[in-house]
Amino acid sequence: MDALDLARWQFAIVTVYHFIFVPITIGLSALVAGLQTAWVRTGRPEYLRATKFWGKLFLINFAMGVVTGIVQEFQFGMNWSAYSRFVGDIFGAPLAIEGLLAFFLESTFLGLWIFGWDRLPRRVHLATIWLASIGTMLSAYFILAANSWMQHPVGYTVNAERGRAELTDIGAVLTNSTTLVTFPHTITACFLTAGALMLAVSAWHLRRGNQTEVFRPGLRLGAWVVLAAGVGVLVTGDLQARVMTEQQPMKMAAAEALYETSQPASFSIFTIGSLDGREEVASVRIPSLLSFMATGSPDGQVEGINDLQRLYADRYGEGDYVPYVPVTYWSFRLMIGFGALAMAVAALALWRTRKGRLPGGRWLWIAAVATVAMPLLANSFGWIFTEVGRQPWTVFGVFKTSQSVSPTVGAGTVATSLVVLTLLYGALAVIELMLMLRYARAGAPEIVVPHDEDDEDRPLTFAY
Repeated sequence: MDALDLARWQFAIVTVYHFIFVPITIGLSALVAGLQTAWVRTGRPEYLRATKFWGKLFLINFAMGVVTGIVQEFQFGMNWSAYSRFVGDIFGAPLAIEGLLAFFLESTFLGLWIFGWDRLPRRVHLATIWLASIGTMLSAYFILAANSWMQHPVGYTVNAERGRAELTDIGAVLTNSTTLVTFPHTITACFLTAGALMLAVSAWHLRRGNQTEVFRPGLRLGAWVVLAAGVGVLVTGDLQARVMTEQQPMKMAAAEALYETSQPASFSIFTIGSLDGREEVASVRIPSLLSFMATGSPDGQVEGINDLQRLYADRYGEGDYVPYVPVTYWSFRLMIGFGALAMAVAALALWRTRKGRLPGGRWLWIAAVATVAMPLLANSFGWIFTEVGRQPWTVFGVFKTSQSVSPTVGAGTVATSLVVLTLLYGALAVIELMLMLRYARAGAPEIVVPHDEDDEDRPLTFAY
């Protein structure tokens, strides 16, 4: 493989790895804030114990997310310097805002939350975790604004003399229509992921009869969050699919391996045939569903790969504008499938734990614990679909991936960094898993609030 292929592999590995921690951090920060709010309002000790327990898992993921996120940004200067030079004036703006505003907001107030338990008044301390949670969401917004500009470039002009894109309207970049549908889709997916973690860990403890007063509410809260967030993911995903079809019709065509323009167009749940979908042996299809996803109408027309290839060749010049269809086709289905499976397990868990029950079926507990992996896989396949489906472009219609790689970095250098980062991330994965398992298995701390600390305006001094 040449430097371009290796750089693409490295970016994919680092990005997918980083996004394992991001949705857990964003979703869990809000859930922890909600649990602490419940404790402040009710004074019930089980809410405080749950806050401390889930807060510890949240902090582990936050730290890992920061470390892996820094490495991800370094890649733009290491392997993609041509891209950075061309779009740095635009792409760097929302990332700079994220670093100067959102990241400092979340990190500052998270520090106050960590060290302020016995120093800050309770309601002030509660405000710090809410502000940290808002900061994580703002970080997500600005980063998604940068990524959305790559999907749908707006608010810029290309300076032919300098050979680079220049920002003309920061407001257009931050209110990009792609950002406005991608942000709620991503945030609801984050809540789905955090809810699944809460469901899985609570199920593990309940299977062993541990701390039922903490983990039975935790299981039901996690399950309700998975269901509610899952509905949100479906609704926002539907909106995102229509915007994507309007802006990047080739991506939607590749998602279905649809080579000929169809009206109406069916959606294949599963297909047997050639990997690229050109030769189909058998498939299970839902009539008109692709038309509804792409256009909002069951009779809508969906353009096929062949027609779009001819259109793009006329518009952008000779070349292959078809993304790698097998990856886009299957990643799209796996994204939907794993998310739907998590919702199904959550619904079953709620049904089996209604009216104070704790089910005795072994398979439900196994499925509930396994739920933690389902949204993580759905998120990963969703990003793979988003980025692979945009190829051969880094900035759609403006700048190709083949133009973006660093011209002076050879294959050997990229291969070395790829191996080093992969091994390093493998080691970090082991550390992350060990820490998560250790503190998840430990359960919620036993906390005794002294009677003289009932005044809500005083800092909380608690004993373990």
